[in-house]
Amino acid sequence: MLVCPVMMRGLRCLVLVLLLVAGLVGCRRETPESRPLLRVNDRVLSAERFDREFARSLPADRLLSPDERRDLRRSFLAQIIDRELILAEADRLDLQVTAGELTRARREIERDYADREFEQMLERRGLTLDEWQRQLTDELLIEKVIDLQVRSRIAISDQEVAAYYRDHRDEFDRPEQARARQIVVGSREEGERLLGLLRQGESFAEVARAHSLSPDAEQGGDLGWFPRGQMPPEFDRAVFSLPVGRLSDLVKSPYGYHIFLVEERRPARRLALDEARDEIRKILRRQAEKTAFQSWLKELRRRARIEIDLQQLDRTASG
Repeated sequence: MLVCPVMMRGLRCLVLVLLLVAGLVGCRRETPESRPLLRVNDRVLSAERFDREFARSLPADRLLSPDERRDLRRSFLAQIIDRELILAEADRLDLQVTAGELTRARREIERDYADREFEQMLERRGLTLDEWQRQLTDELLIEKVIDLQVRSRIAISDQEVAAYYRDHRDEFDRPEQARARQIVVGSREEGERLLGLLRQGESFAEVARAHSLSPDAEQGGDLGWFPRGQMPPEFDRAVFSLPVGRLSDLVKSPYGYHIFLVEERRPARRLALDEARDEIRKILRRQAEKTAFQSWLKELRRRARIEIDLQQLDRTASG
């Protein structure tokens, strides 16, 4: 089942679902030999092809009741319909993916794989390189259509930004923050030894790089900025009670023994409109894009000729 993560909201989530479906299912042009499960204008999908791709979309160990299976199949089919509508709009607009765009996208994806992992991914999915590139082309086309027909038509005014700030001021309250460094060691004895070096004037960053067990050792133990309540309680008690520039005593936690140095502190405050402007604009754009995308897709559905053989869909679901 294709499910959006909780934190993935709005148009980004909707587009991701369509792109995932693009990687699974491809309709073909209508032929007289077979009775299609789905027809979207002159694009058709057979029940056999749908069954194969629906099965691939499910976790291998997922057990479904008959009702769950029927509902999931219908949801999956709805996603395919939306995808085909968008690709048909790309045809109408004569949008194309150039060879250069395809090559750049392919290289960017391949960079995420080491050695033969890319070829192994294709093997697991049962795809040839040509099939995968056709799917990638469809994904790029979907993005192009949405950029042209939805995203490029969104404009957020300064008045909308100001109104959002006025109505949601609490969203821009920022808690007290600190910027600190840490050194983590495995024993109290080692911690006391390093604390003695620091009190004698040794550079905190250099001691952290040389001796700390924490992943941030390479950055000299720099934890960056963090608000009260984000770190473990032992960290908060030490860091937010220290004056800037003061070393902590040795602090024990489940991770080991820590030494902290507070470098800067910011008091709790509310962002001004000018400080929050970019964040608000992003929030409003996400909301506007989601609404515009749904309206645009609804209009595509209204204009299209869509035929679904529900008897065939439910029969193959129970077979």
